[in-house]
Amino acid sequence: MTSVPKKIGIIGGSGALGAGLAKRWAKSGYQVVVGSRDNAKAQLAAKKLNEEANVNSIVGKENKLAASEADLVVLTVPFSNQIPSLELIKEELTGKILIDVTVPLVPPKVRTVHVPNGGSCAKAAQEFLGDEVKVVSAFQNVAATHLDDLDHTIDCDVLVCGNDPAAREVVVQLAEDAGMKAWHAGVIANSIVAEAMTSTLIFMNNRYKIDGAGLKITGTPGSAS
Repeated sequence: MTSVPKKIGIIGGSGALGAGLAKRWAKSGYQVVVGSRDNAKAQLAAKKLNEEANVNSIVGKENKLAASEADLVVLTVPFSNQIPSLELIKEELTGKILIDVTVPLVPPKVRTVHVPNGGSCAKAAQEFLGDEVKVVSAFQNVAATHLDDLDHTIDCDVLVCGNDPAAREVVVQLAEDAGMKAWHAGVIANSIVAEAMTSTLIFMNNRYKIDGAGLKITGTPGSAS
């Protein structure tokens, strides 16, 4: 049984999505290490997040150190920075769960689905890191601004994909601790669905003037015969 981590490292934690996750997990009692390429910038970001969340459990470190100190690491960087970021912290991820939130958005056409080489960002991350790292994808369809606003009740469900069921369960628990409903959505290859849906949601936000469209799974677990 894979245990829920006590300390979470967030690479890209100064952006709205990473910052929102950091604050929500800190409010739920987790220790959080916000990573940045610059140590001073990471410390400033952590100070700001502690103030916004009214906690003192968020610290800032340079990316490699943040990944090294954490029990579990979350990657919340733009698509173009995904593999370069993983190259930097690859050794520090050995034996850990990596939550990959990467979405293959290609500006300026972010409302058009782009399928990366290999089928999905998360699948590419798993292949790059190897079996010593359990890659799980999640949170691609949650509006970053909603995550960052602690007064906002998030009503978007989270699809959790990964090859290791126990690692997926850890991420389901973390999502629920951050105030979201999460679902096991199968192996890492299935992440292509959640990743591609983000561009569709961005299109719908623009077309229908929605403030952060999201996904909702219908049906009641256990109701089928």
